[in-house]
Amino acid sequence: MRALCVHAGPRALKALREHGLQPRHVRAIPAAAGGPKGLALNPLDQYLFGEWLAAATQTIHLLGASIGAWRMAAACLDDPATALAQMAHDYIHQDYEHAPGKLPTPRHVSEVFGANLAARFGHRVPELLGNRRLRLHVFTSRGRHLIRRHGRALSSVSTPLSYASAFAANAFSRRAMGGWWERVIFSDPRDPLPIQLQDYRTHTARLSAENLAPSILASCSIPYWLDPVHNIPGAPPGAYQDGGITDYHLHLNYASMADASPDEPALVLYPHFQQSVIPGWLDKFLKHRHRATAQLSNVIVLSPNPAWIATLPNGKLPDRADFKLFGEDTAGRVRAWTRAVAESARLRDEFADWARGGPGLAAQPLA
Repeated sequence: MRALCVHAGPRALKALREHGLQPRHVRAIPAAAGGPKGLALNPLDQYLFGEWLAAATQTIHLLGASIGAWRMAAACLDDPATALAQMAHDYIHQDYEHAPGKLPTPRHVSEVFGANLAARFGHRVPELLGNRRLRLHVFTSRGRHLIRRHGRALSSVSTPLSYASAFAANAFSRRAMGGWWERVIFSDPRDPLPIQLQDYRTHTARLSAENLAPSILASCSIPYWLDPVHNIPGAPPGAYQDGGITDYHLHLNYASMADASPDEPALVLYPHFQQSVIPGWLDKFLKHRHRATAQLSNVIVLSPNPAWIATLPNGKLPDRADFKLFGEDTAGRVRAWTRAVAESARLRDEFADWARGGPGLAAQPLA
């Protein structure tokens, strides 16, 4: 049984048939929100950034939301494999003080997690923003109307009503949800993101030493699990939360990227924890928005085989429900997640063999 599945849009399939997969063809790498599910991609991430892409000379844009922002920031450091391994260790071993039988408070989680991000990235901003090839783009969601002040002056009633209104607007039209949530991207100032973003209300801010850690914290700030991050330097004032709200799986117009030449296709390599690329978090419940679109024509999705996932602890990828499943048994959760990451080395090994032209793994159309 194969652990890795490869799916590609029509433009990407054509490029793979004609050229194979070459590091020099990769122009962008997205990294989805999804909490602990992203841990399964850690060995693959280490190989991609630590070895396979090491010889590439072109600019590569890294797009991240929530845990994806954390992953891509680690990938931009000078020793990406070590930084990504440290990131997985930090995520697996996170633990927060809480009353028996209760969840930790969002404020406490934000304080502890924010301190860890500052420790990992605070003194390494020049290194990250000075990477000669990689350009980081951190996706966050900025609340508008009542949501814009969440966590300070809103009652416990008005905030859920605001989220319900956003849900209703999104069900009508994804663009309509822009009345409640704005996409704010903190981008490396050296190169703009080469993707058209007319699909949704968007603001771009310059990524800097002052806002790197706060923007990653905001991108990871799941509503009700962490507090919003207010008034990030260099960006519009307001409350910022999980980038996955607006861009759960970063289903963007990658097809708008121009090929350098017929022999130099602009491909998007997408290590993902599932085949489907869902636009926003609220679209999880709207199955008709899970289908591939023409925007993904040049995208190659690397994802774990569902049959292989069934062999992992509890028959699934690590996820946020494990905090409740294991309860006070933190050591049990750590063991399960550590084993899942260790088993995920198969994704790395099968990709490495496929990229070298090995037999037995073929790209399928992205559906």
